[in-house]
Amino acid sequence: MKTHWAHRSAHIAATLMMVLFATALGGCSWFGIEWGDRDETLKWDPDKLYSEARVELNNGAWKRSRELYQKLESRYPFGRHAQQALMEIAYTYHKEGESAQSIQASDRFIRQYPNHPNIDYMYYLKGLASFNDELGFLGRFLGQDISERDAKAAREAFDAFKDLVTRYPDSKYTPDARARMTYLANSQGQAEVNVARYYFTRKAYLAAIQRAQAVLRDFQQTPSTEEALSIMMRSYEALQMKDLQSDAERVLALNFPDSKYLRGRK
Repeated sequence: MKTHWAHRSAHIAATLMMVLFATALGGCSWFGIEWGDRDETLKWDPDKLYSEARVELNNGAWKRSRELYQKLESRYPFGRHAQQALMEIAYTYHKEGESAQSIQASDRFIRQYPNHPNIDYMYYLKGLASFNDELGFLGRFLGQDISERDAKAAREAFDAFKDLVTRYPDSKYTPDARARMTYLANSQGQAEVNVARYYFTRKAYLAAIQRAQAVLRDFQQTPSTEEALSIMMRSYEALQMKDLQSDAERVLALNFPDSKYLRGRK
């Protein structure tokens, strides 16, 4: 019996050794140890990590570049390259269209280094990431029920650019930020008008009025105000609220005397 058990134990041990040997050759992990897949950057100093990450960045290898910058930041968080590494991490996320991660990295940089000489760029980059998300949103939701639209990305982009313009009016990024703010305000105003028009065509006049009022309240300087006043005028007319209809028509005529929405009206 003992001889049989000893023979069986030896067989089991030999089998285990073969499995371990095969695992090592296959480069698989065993109890958290990586076999055959060692990180070549482990012995790199911060300058080497930074230079290699820069090369990958210049080659447009965004993911590989970011991985190297992340290793640099985590291994040498107080080194002279750490701040630049975090900036580039946010930038590579932006280039890959990963808006949420880019915004998160930008916010982290702003919190950690509020006095950095390039802090204005990080506000700008945060705005760009949200701005691109807004453009992607418009494409994804083209043709969807307009009342279901969410302008969150546009508002976040506008607010980020506004922070830049307010805090750093002389920044070289401010002129472009102002232009993008104008575009965003116009697009948000138009989105509200589209929703107001949607409700009006479905005879939801009170909802249409509320949306039109939002345009007049939040986007007064945009081209959308003309149609917003028209929707209010026609909605009040449909509700037989004559005094409010007259008020809306008067304001429309005062601000847009040649408006097409006034043609044919007495």
